[in-house]
Amino acid sequence: MRGIRHAGFESPREIQLETIPAGLAGRDVLGLAQTGTGKTAAFALPLLDRLLETPRKGPRALVIAPTRELATQIAAELRTLSKFTGLKTVTIYGGVSIQGQVNSLRRRPEIVVGCPGRVLDLLQRRLLRLDQVETLVLDEADHMFDMGFLPDIRRIISALPKHRQNLLFSATMPKDIRRLADELLNDPHVVELANAAPAGTIDHALYLVAEQRKRDLLEHVLAGDDCDSAIVFTRTKHRAKRLANQLSKAGHRAVGLQGNMSQSQRDRAMQGFRSRSYDILVATDIAARGIDVSGVSHVINFDVPNTPEAYTHRIGRTGRSELQGVACTFVTSSDRAWVRSTEDMIGSRIPRRQVEGFDLEAEGKSERRRPQGQFRDKGQSRRNGQSRSYGQARSNGPSRSTRKPRRDGRPQNNGRPRGDGRQGGEEQPRSPRRNAGFRPGSQRRTR
Repeated sequence: MRGIRHAGFESPREIQLETIPAGLAGRDVLGLAQTGTGKTAAFALPLLDRLLETPRKGPRALVIAPTRELATQIAAELRTLSKFTGLKTVTIYGGVSIQGQVNSLRRRPEIVVGCPGRVLDLLQRRLLRLDQVETLVLDEADHMFDMGFLPDIRRIISALPKHRQNLLFSATMPKDIRRLADELLNDPHVVELANAAPAGTIDHALYLVAEQRKRDLLEHVLAGDDCDSAIVFTRTKHRAKRLANQLSKAGHRAVGLQGNMSQSQRDRAMQGFRSRSYDILVATDIAARGIDVSGVSHVINFDVPNTPEAYTHRIGRTGRSELQGVACTFVTSSDRAWVRSTEDMIGSRIPRRQVEGFDLEAEGKSERRRPQGQFRDKGQSRRNGQSRSYGQARSNGPSRSTRKPRRDGRPQNNGRPRGDGRQGGEEQPRSPRRNAGFRPGSQRRTR
Protein backbone atom coordinates (compact mmCIF):
# COMPACT_ATOMS: atom_id res chain seq x y z
CA MET A 1 0.00 0.00 0.00
CA ARG A 2 2.91 2.36 0.67
CA GLY A 3 4.04 1.91 -2.93
CA ILE A 4 0.55 2.59 -4.23
CA ARG A 5 0.29 5.79 -2.21
CA HIS A 6 3.82 6.76 -3.29
CA ALA A 7 2.74 6.36 -6.95
CA GLY A 8 -0.10 8.85 -6.32
CA PHE A 9 -2.98 6.43 -6.92
CA GLU A 10 -6.20 7.51 -5.24
CA SER A 11 -8.88 5.34 -6.82
CA PRO A 12 -8.68 2.39 -9.25
CA ARG A 13 -9.52 2.68 -12.94
CA GLU A 14 -12.09 0.45 -14.57
CA ILE A 15 -9.56 -1.95 -16.14
CA GLN A 16 -7.90 -2.31 -12.73
CA LEU A 17 -11.19 -3.02 -10.96
CA GLU A 18 -12.08 -5.67 -13.51
CA THR A 19 -8.72 -7.50 -13.72
CA ILE A 20 -6.85 -7.18 -10.40
CA PRO A 21 -9.11 -9.57 -8.40
CA ALA A 22 -8.67 -12.33 -11.00
CA GLY A 23 -4.92 -11.66 -11.13
CA LEU A 24 -4.65 -11.90 -7.34
CA ALA A 25 -6.51 -15.21 -7.48
CA GLY A 26 -3.85 -16.58 -9.84
CA ARG A 27 -6.05 -16.79 -12.94
CA ASP A 28 -4.91 -16.04 -16.46
CA VAL A 29 -6.19 -12.65 -17.63
CA LEU A 30 -6.96 -11.20 -21.04
CA GLY A 31 -7.43 -7.45 -20.69
CA LEU A 32 -8.47 -5.28 -23.60
CA ALA A 33 -8.58 -1.57 -22.91
CA GLN A 34 -7.72 1.65 -24.67
CA THR A 35 -4.35 3.25 -24.18
CA GLY A 36 -3.94 5.47 -21.15
CA THR A 37 -6.46 3.61 -19.00
CA GLY A 38 -4.08 2.12 -16.42
CA LYS A 39 -3.26 -1.32 -17.84
CA THR A 40 0.28 -1.33 -16.38
CA ALA A 41 -0.91 -1.16 -12.76
CA ALA A 42 -3.59 -3.72 -13.62
CA PHE A 43 -0.95 -6.41 -14.14
CA ALA A 44 1.80 -4.96 -11.94
CA LEU A 45 -0.08 -5.09 -8.63
CA PRO A 46 -1.09 -8.80 -8.81
CA LEU A 47 2.41 -9.65 -10.03
CA LEU A 48 4.08 -7.90 -7.08
CA ASP A 49 1.67 -9.44 -4.59
CA ARG A 50 2.50 -12.93 -5.84
CA LEU A 51 6.26 -12.33 -5.62
CA LEU A 52 5.97 -11.08 -2.04
CA GLU A 53 4.05 -14.14 -0.87
CA THR A 54 7.06 -16.48 -1.22
CA PRO A 55 10.30 -14.47 -1.55
CA ARG A 56 13.15 -16.11 -3.45
CA LYS A 57 15.64 -15.33 -6.19
CA GLY A 58 14.50 -14.89 -9.78
CA PRO A 59 13.79 -14.24 -12.50
CA ARG A 60 10.27 -15.10 -11.38
CA ALA A 61 8.30 -12.72 -13.62
CA LEU A 62 8.86 -11.88 -17.28
CA VAL A 63 7.21 -8.84 -18.86
CA ILE A 64 7.56 -8.49 -22.65
CA ALA A 65 6.92 -5.18 -24.41
CA PRO A 66 7.30 -4.22 -28.09
CA THR A 67 9.56 -1.15 -27.75
CA ARG A 68 12.44 0.04 -25.61
CA GLU A 69 10.52 3.11 -24.52
CA LEU A 70 7.55 1.07 -23.32
CA ALA A 71 9.80 -1.46 -21.55
CA THR A 72 11.57 1.39 -19.75
CA GLN A 73 8.26 2.94 -18.74
CA ILE A 74 6.87 -0.36 -17.40
CA ALA A 75 10.04 -0.97 -15.41
CA ALA A 76 9.88 2.53 -13.93
CA GLU A 77 6.29 1.99 -12.78
CA LEU A 78 7.16 -1.40 -11.31
CA ARG A 79 10.04 0.14 -9.36
CA THR A 80 7.76 2.87 -8.06
CA LEU A 81 5.10 0.42 -6.88
CA SER A 82 7.69 -1.93 -5.34
CA LYS A 83 9.83 0.79 -3.77
CA PHE A 84 9.34 -0.43 -0.19
CA THR A 85 9.45 -4.18 -0.93
CA GLY A 86 13.07 -4.93 -1.83
CA LEU A 87 12.05 -6.52 -5.15
CA LYS A 88 14.46 -5.86 -8.02
CA THR A 89 13.53 -5.12 -11.65
CA VAL A 90 15.92 -5.35 -14.60
CA THR A 91 15.26 -3.98 -18.10
CA ILE A 92 16.78 -5.68 -21.16
CA TYR A 93 16.55 -4.48 -24.76
CA GLY A 94 18.72 -3.98 -27.82
CA GLY A 95 20.58 -0.87 -28.89
CA VAL A 96 22.82 -0.80 -25.79
CA SER A 97 25.71 -2.89 -24.51
CA ILE A 98 24.65 -6.38 -23.55
CA GLN A 99 27.29 -6.73 -20.83
CA GLY A 100 25.62 -4.37 -18.38
CA GLN A 101 22.38 -6.30 -18.72
CA VAL A 102 24.21 -9.61 -18.20
CA ASN A 103 25.78 -8.25 -15.01
CA SER A 104 22.33 -7.19 -13.74
CA LEU A 105 20.86 -10.63 -14.50
CA ARG A 106 23.62 -12.31 -12.45
CA ARG A 107 22.12 -10.69 -9.36
CA ARG A 108 19.00 -12.84 -9.92
CA PRO A 109 16.34 -10.07 -10.03
CA GLU A 110 12.76 -11.08 -9.41
CA ILE A 111 11.36 -9.20 -12.44
CA VAL A 112 12.73 -8.94 -15.99
CA VAL A 113 11.16 -6.46 -18.40
CA GLY A 114 12.39 -6.68 -21.97
CA CYS A 115 11.82 -6.60 -25.70
CA PRO A 116 11.49 -9.92 -27.60
CA GLY A 117 14.71 -9.64 -29.62
CA ARG A 118 17.11 -9.12 -26.70
CA VAL A 119 15.25 -11.58 -24.45
CA LEU A 120 15.60 -14.29 -27.10
CA ASP A 121 19.25 -13.37 -27.72
CA LEU A 122 20.16 -13.72 -24.04
CA LEU A 123 18.12 -16.90 -23.78
CA GLN A 124 19.93 -18.51 -26.71
CA ARG A 125 23.30 -17.51 -25.24
CA ARG A 126 22.27 -19.19 -21.97
CA LEU A 127 22.69 -15.87 -20.16
CA LEU A 128 19.02 -15.66 -19.15
CA ARG A 129 17.25 -18.40 -17.24
CA LEU A 130 13.48 -18.60 -17.48
CA ASP A 131 12.87 -21.97 -15.83
CA GLN A 132 11.72 -20.29 -12.57
CA VAL A 133 9.27 -17.84 -14.16
CA GLU A 134 5.88 -17.91 -12.43
CA THR A 135 4.18 -15.04 -14.29
CA LEU A 136 4.36 -14.03 -17.94
CA VAL A 137 3.02 -10.64 -19.04
CA LEU A 138 2.58 -9.67 -22.69
CA ASP A 139 1.85 -5.95 -22.97
CA GLU A 140 0.67 -4.40 -26.26
CA ALA A 141 0.59 -7.87 -27.84
CA ASP A 142 -1.04 -6.65 -31.04
CA HIS A 143 1.79 -4.21 -31.64
CA MET A 144 4.34 -6.99 -31.19
CA PHE A 145 2.52 -8.90 -33.89
CA ASP A 146 2.54 -5.84 -36.17
CA MET A 147 6.31 -5.57 -35.69
CA GLY A 148 6.87 -9.24 -36.60
CA PHE A 149 7.76 -10.42 -33.08
CA LEU A 150 5.27 -13.28 -32.92
CA PRO A 151 7.79 -16.03 -33.89
CA ASP A 152 10.23 -14.75 -31.23
CA ILE A 153 7.48 -14.70 -28.62
CA ARG A 154 6.56 -18.30 -29.40
CA ARG A 155 10.20 -19.37 -28.95
CA ILE A 156 10.41 -17.50 -25.63
CA ILE A 157 7.17 -19.11 -24.42
CA SER A 158 8.54 -22.56 -25.26
CA ALA A 159 11.37 -21.96 -22.74
CA LEU A 160 8.98 -21.13 -19.88
CA PRO A 161 7.57 -23.56 -17.33
CA LYS A 162 4.23 -24.98 -18.41
CA HIS A 163 2.57 -24.14 -15.10
CA ARG A 164 2.53 -20.36 -14.77
CA GLN A 165 0.19 -17.40 -14.75
CA ASN A 166 -0.30 -15.55 -18.05
CA LEU A 167 -1.46 -11.93 -18.25
CA LEU A 168 -2.08 -10.53 -21.72
CA PHE A 169 -3.02 -6.87 -22.16
CA SER A 170 -3.62 -4.85 -25.30
CA ALA A 171 -5.73 -2.10 -26.82
CA THR A 172 -6.86 -4.11 -29.86
CA MET A 173 -7.13 -7.81 -30.58
CA PRO A 174 -6.57 -8.82 -34.24
CA LYS A 175 -7.35 -12.41 -35.26
CA ASP A 176 -3.72 -13.54 -35.06
CA ILE A 177 -3.37 -12.29 -31.50
CA ARG A 178 -6.70 -13.87 -30.62
CA ARG A 179 -5.30 -17.22 -31.81
CA LEU A 180 -2.17 -16.69 -29.70
CA ALA A 181 -4.34 -15.88 -26.68
CA ASP A 182 -6.36 -19.06 -27.21
CA GLU A 183 -3.13 -21.09 -27.26
CA LEU A 184 -1.47 -19.26 -24.35
CA LEU A 185 -4.25 -18.63 -21.83
CA ASN A 186 -5.89 -21.28 -19.68
CA ASP A 187 -9.52 -20.53 -18.84
CA PRO A 188 -8.78 -16.78 -18.79
CA HIS A 189 -10.72 -14.05 -17.09
CA VAL A 190 -11.60 -11.83 -20.06
CA VAL A 191 -12.18 -8.10 -19.66
CA GLU A 192 -13.00 -6.27 -22.87
CA LEU A 193 -13.36 -2.57 -22.24
CA ALA A 194 -11.72 -1.47 -25.47
CA ASN A 195 -13.53 -0.69 -28.62
CA ALA A 196 -11.92 0.57 -31.78
CA ALA A 197 -13.16 4.11 -31.19
CA PRO A 198 -10.82 6.61 -29.51
CA ALA A 199 -11.38 7.52 -25.87
CA GLY A 200 -14.15 10.01 -25.19
CA THR A 201 -11.62 12.44 -23.69
CA ILE A 202 -10.05 13.01 -27.13
CA ASP A 203 -11.41 15.63 -29.52
CA HIS A 204 -10.17 14.18 -32.82
CA ALA A 205 -10.75 15.39 -36.37
CA LEU A 206 -9.38 15.31 -39.93
CA TYR A 207 -7.90 18.46 -41.44
CA LEU A 208 -8.00 18.54 -45.24
CA VAL A 209 -4.82 20.13 -46.59
CA ALA A 210 -2.59 20.00 -49.63
CA GLU A 211 0.71 18.18 -49.10
CA GLN A 212 2.77 21.31 -49.69
CA ARG A 213 0.78 23.24 -47.05
CA LYS A 214 1.18 20.75 -44.21
CA ARG A 215 4.08 22.59 -42.65
CA ASP A 216 2.15 25.88 -42.64
CA LEU A 217 -0.91 24.20 -41.11
CA LEU A 218 1.31 22.64 -38.45
CA GLU A 219 2.63 26.07 -37.49
CA HIS A 220 -0.96 27.32 -37.30
CA VAL A 221 -2.00 24.53 -34.90
CA LEU A 222 1.12 24.89 -32.74
CA ALA A 223 0.47 28.63 -32.42
CA GLY A 224 -2.95 28.04 -30.85
CA ASP A 225 -3.48 29.23 -27.30
CA ASP A 226 -4.62 25.76 -26.20
CA CYS A 227 -1.50 23.97 -27.54
CA ASP A 228 0.78 23.52 -24.53
CA SER A 229 2.69 20.45 -25.70
CA ALA A 230 2.38 18.22 -28.75
CA ILE A 231 3.51 14.94 -30.24
CA VAL A 232 3.81 15.19 -34.03
CA PHE A 233 3.81 11.86 -35.88
CA THR A 234 5.45 11.32 -39.25
CA ARG A 235 5.61 8.22 -41.40
CA THR A 236 9.38 7.95 -41.86
CA LYS A 237 12.48 8.37 -39.70
CA HIS A 238 14.07 10.81 -42.14
CA ARG A 239 10.95 12.98 -42.21
CA ALA A 240 10.79 13.04 -38.40
CA LYS A 241 14.42 14.14 -38.13
CA ARG A 242 14.05 16.83 -40.79
CA LEU A 243 10.78 18.21 -39.40
CA ALA A 244 12.20 18.37 -35.86
CA ASN A 245 15.20 20.32 -37.16
CA GLN A 246 12.95 22.70 -39.11
CA LEU A 247 10.77 23.38 -36.09
CA SER A 248 13.83 24.01 -33.92
CA LYS A 249 15.21 26.48 -36.44
CA ALA A 250 11.81 28.20 -36.50
CA GLY A 251 12.11 28.88 -32.77
CA HIS A 252 10.18 25.95 -31.31
CA ARG A 253 11.53 23.75 -28.52
CA ALA A 254 11.28 20.56 -30.57
CA VAL A 255 13.10 17.24 -30.47
CA GLY A 256 12.92 14.14 -32.68
CA LEU A 257 12.41 10.51 -31.67
CA GLN A 258 13.04 7.87 -34.30
CA GLY A 259 14.67 4.49 -34.79
CA ASN A 260 18.03 5.68 -36.11
CA MET A 261 18.82 7.39 -32.81
CA SER A 262 20.98 5.62 -30.23
CA GLN A 263 19.35 4.55 -26.99
CA SER A 264 21.03 7.36 -25.06
CA GLN A 265 19.73 9.90 -27.58
CA ARG A 266 16.22 8.47 -27.33
CA ASP A 267 16.37 8.53 -23.54
CA ARG A 268 17.48 12.17 -23.56
CA ALA A 269 14.71 13.10 -25.99
CA MET A 270 12.01 11.45 -23.88
CA GLN A 271 13.38 12.86 -20.65
CA GLY A 272 13.54 16.34 -22.17
CA PHE A 273 9.93 16.07 -23.35
CA ARG A 274 8.71 14.78 -19.99
CA SER A 275 10.52 17.56 -18.10
CA ARG A 276 9.18 20.17 -20.55
CA SER A 277 12.64 21.11 -21.79
CA TYR A 278 10.95 20.42 -25.15
CA ASP A 279 7.34 21.25 -25.95
CA ILE A 280 7.18 19.29 -29.22
CA LEU A 281 8.16 15.67 -29.82
CA VAL A 282 8.39 14.71 -33.51
CA ALA A 283 8.22 10.93 -33.68
CA THR A 284 7.60 7.91 -35.82
CA ASP A 285 5.26 5.16 -34.61
CA ILE A 286 8.00 3.99 -32.25
CA ALA A 287 6.44 6.38 -29.71
CA ALA A 288 2.81 5.58 -30.49
CA ARG A 289 2.40 2.73 -28.02
CA GLY A 290 2.38 2.92 -24.27
CA ILE A 291 4.44 6.09 -23.84
CA ASP A 292 2.70 7.85 -20.98
CA VAL A 293 3.65 11.53 -20.78
CA SER A 294 1.30 13.54 -18.64
CA GLY A 295 -0.26 16.71 -19.95
CA VAL A 296 0.20 16.25 -23.71
CA SER A 297 -2.44 18.63 -25.06
CA HIS A 298 -2.18 17.78 -28.76
CA VAL A 299 -1.36 14.85 -31.01
CA ILE A 300 -0.79 15.88 -34.63
CA ASN A 301 -0.63 13.26 -37.36
CA PHE A 302 1.51 15.10 -39.89
CA ASP A 303 1.24 11.92 -41.98
CA VAL A 304 -1.59 9.43 -41.61
CA PRO A 305 -0.60 6.13 -39.95
CA ASN A 306 0.29 3.09 -42.03
CA THR A 307 -2.72 1.16 -40.74
CA PRO A 308 -6.16 2.15 -39.43
CA GLU A 309 -5.40 0.37 -36.13
CA ALA A 310 -2.43 2.67 -35.49
CA TYR A 311 -4.78 5.67 -35.51
CA THR A 312 -6.26 4.85 -32.11
CA HIS A 313 -2.83 4.20 -30.62
CA ARG A 314 -1.31 7.40 -31.94
CA ILE A 315 -4.01 9.73 -30.75
CA GLY A 316 -4.15 7.85 -27.44
CA ARG A 317 -1.02 9.76 -26.40
CA THR A 318 -3.34 12.63 -25.45
CA GLY A 319 -6.52 12.60 -23.39
CA ARG A 320 -4.89 10.24 -20.87
CA SER A 321 -5.75 9.80 -17.20
CA GLU A 322 -9.21 11.25 -17.83
CA LEU A 323 -7.76 14.57 -19.04
CA GLN A 324 -8.98 16.26 -22.21
CA GLY A 325 -6.88 16.20 -25.38
CA VAL A 326 -6.94 17.23 -29.04
CA ALA A 327 -5.88 15.09 -32.01
CA CYS A 328 -5.44 16.56 -35.51
CA THR A 329 -4.81 14.39 -38.55
CA PHE A 330 -3.61 16.09 -41.75
CA VAL A 331 -5.28 14.39 -44.72
CA THR A 332 -4.49 14.91 -48.40
CA SER A 333 -6.46 13.81 -51.44
CA SER A 334 -4.33 10.64 -51.66
CA ASP A 335 -5.43 9.48 -48.18
CA ARG A 336 -9.08 8.78 -49.02
CA ALA A 337 -8.70 4.98 -48.86
CA TRP A 338 -7.09 5.22 -45.42
CA VAL A 339 -9.93 7.44 -44.20
CA ARG A 340 -12.56 4.95 -45.34
CA SER A 341 -10.74 2.03 -43.70
CA THR A 342 -10.23 3.91 -40.44
CA GLU A 343 -13.85 5.02 -40.23
CA ASP A 344 -14.97 1.44 -40.88
CA MET A 345 -12.70 0.26 -38.05
CA ILE A 346 -13.88 2.75 -35.42
CA GLY A 347 -17.48 2.48 -36.57
CA SER A 348 -18.17 6.17 -37.03
CA ARG A 349 -17.36 9.11 -39.23
CA ILE A 350 -14.38 11.20 -38.14
CA PRO A 351 -15.27 14.92 -38.08
CA ARG A 352 -13.79 17.07 -40.85
CA ARG A 353 -12.50 20.53 -40.02
CA GLN A 354 -11.24 23.27 -42.27
CA VAL A 355 -8.86 26.03 -41.30
CA GLU A 356 -9.35 29.25 -43.22
CA GLY A 357 -6.63 29.66 -45.81
CA PHE A 358 -5.94 25.91 -46.06
CA ASP A 359 -8.92 24.84 -48.15
CA LEU A 360 -7.89 21.73 -50.07
CA GLU A 361 -10.28 22.37 -52.97
CA ALA A 362 -9.19 26.00 -53.26
CA GLU A 363 -5.57 24.90 -53.31
CA GLY A 364 -6.35 22.46 -56.12
CA LYS A 365 -8.13 25.11 -58.18
CA SER A 366 -5.26 27.52 -57.66
CA GLU A 367 -2.78 24.95 -58.89
CA ARG A 368 -4.95 24.18 -61.95
CA ARG A 369 -5.14 27.87 -62.87
CA ARG A 370 -1.38 28.23 -62.73
CA PRO A 371 0.24 27.61 -66.15
CA GLN A 372 1.94 24.24 -66.43
CA GLY A 373 5.53 24.29 -65.26
CA GLN A 374 5.13 27.71 -63.58
CA PHE A 375 5.91 27.96 -59.90
CA ARG A 376 6.06 30.83 -57.46
CA ASP A 377 9.36 32.65 -57.22
CA LYS A 378 11.23 32.19 -53.97
CA GLY A 379 10.60 35.76 -52.87
CA GLN A 380 6.97 35.98 -53.99
CA SER A 381 4.46 36.56 -51.21
CA ARG A 382 2.13 33.74 -50.25
CA ARG A 383 -1.25 33.33 -48.66
CA ASN A 384 -1.31 34.60 -45.07
CA GLY A 385 2.28 35.78 -45.44
CA GLN A 386 3.70 32.31 -44.85
CA SER A 387 7.08 31.32 -46.14
CA ARG A 388 7.58 28.51 -48.64
CA SER A 389 5.93 25.44 -47.17
CA TYR A 390 7.51 22.12 -46.30
CA GLY A 391 8.05 20.12 -49.49
CA GLN A 392 6.62 22.82 -51.79
CA ALA A 393 8.01 23.12 -55.29
CA ARG A 394 9.94 26.27 -56.12
CA SER A 395 11.38 28.00 -59.09
CA ASN A 396 14.82 26.87 -60.17
CA GLY A 397 15.53 30.09 -62.00
CA PRO A 398 14.92 31.04 -65.62
CA SER A 399 14.69 28.35 -68.26
CA ARG A 400 17.25 28.04 -71.03
CA SER A 401 14.95 29.79 -73.46
CA THR A 402 14.66 32.89 -71.25
CA ARG A 403 18.27 33.30 -70.18
CA LYS A 404 20.02 36.56 -70.95
CA PRO A 405 22.02 36.64 -74.23
CA ARG A 406 25.79 36.48 -74.10
CA ARG A 407 27.62 39.79 -74.20
CA ASP A 408 29.57 38.78 -77.32
CA GLY A 409 26.33 38.15 -79.22
CA ARG A 410 27.06 34.48 -79.86
CA PRO A 411 24.27 31.98 -79.25
CA GLN A 412 24.26 30.41 -75.82
CA ASN A 413 24.67 26.66 -76.06
CA ASN A 414 25.35 25.46 -72.53
CA GLY A 415 28.89 26.74 -72.86
CA ARG A 416 29.81 24.09 -75.48
CA PRO A 417 29.87 24.41 -79.27
CA ARG A 418 27.95 21.88 -81.32
CA GLY A 419 30.13 19.62 -83.42
CA ASP A 420 27.62 19.54 -86.31
CA GLY A 421 27.55 23.29 -86.86
CA ARG A 422 23.88 23.62 -85.84
CA GLN A 423 22.65 26.28 -83.43
CA GLY A 424 21.90 25.02 -79.95
CA GLY A 425 18.21 25.98 -80.02
CA GLU A 426 17.38 24.50 -83.44
CA GLU A 427 15.07 21.53 -83.78
CA GLN A 428 16.67 19.05 -86.17
CA PRO A 429 15.64 15.56 -87.19
CA ARG A 430 17.68 12.81 -85.64
CA SER A 431 20.15 11.11 -87.92
CA PRO A 432 20.61 7.35 -87.70
CA ARG A 433 23.28 6.25 -85.26
CA ARG A 434 26.54 5.32 -86.94
CA ASN A 435 26.72 1.92 -85.26
CA ALA A 436 23.04 1.27 -84.73
CA GLY A 437 23.41 -2.34 -85.85
CA PHE A 438 26.65 -3.03 -84.00
CA ARG A 439 26.37 -5.34 -80.99
CA PRO A 440 29.06 -5.94 -78.39
CA GLY A 441 31.06 -9.02 -79.28
CA SER A 442 30.42 -8.80 -83.05
CA GLN A 443 33.18 -8.00 -85.54
CA ARG A 444 33.17 -4.46 -86.95
CA ARG A 445 33.22 -4.55 -90.74
CA THR A 446 36.14 -2.64 -92.23
CA ARG A 447 36.63 -1.42 -95.70
